[in-house]
Amino acid sequence: MNRFFLPLLLFVFFTVESIFVQLLPSEFFYGKWILVPRFLIVALLLLSIYGSLKHAILYGFAFGLLFDIVYTEIIGIYLFLFPLTIYLVMRAMKVLQANALVVTLAILAGIALLELVIYKMNSFLHITDISLKEFADMRLLPTLCLNLIFIAAAFYPLKRYYEKLVEREILS
Repeated sequence: MNRFFLPLLLFVFFTVESIFVQLLPSEFFYGKWILVPRFLIVALLLLSIYGSLKHAILYGFAFGLLFDIVYTEIIGIYLFLFPLTIYLVMRAMKVLQANALVVTLAILAGIALLELVIYKMNSFLHITDISLKEFADMRLLPTLCLNLIFIAAAFYPLKRYYEKLVEREILS
């Protein structure tokens, strides 16, 4: 049972992202802000820091492919970006201390990187035509604020869960 709880938990985060978007009415912010929940990548980044980098990258590939199949027209964007973001944040964490504040900032930097690369890709493919400043004001900052709230709520439960998995050698 313990072996299947982690993929199930990550799938729940994947599902909750789309449910969250459906439940939050766009009129709530007068159409000024676009909130993008990145709960799955937060969970994967915490897994890479407090659990297993290998498992985080494997789940990043799997859920990146699933994300591409379900949400995007181009297969490969999230398949490539999820593991890359996990790897880059983990490389940064090898140099930085792993206290809660630094980990939170590193995760927010990873989300910002992910959002910026997706924006640049969409801009390159002419899917979007908004300026970088508009993107930052309308999407990037609200997304970082939303995910900061999620990190504050989920940080310690996920950290404890991942550390217990490492102790029980499920993530070995």
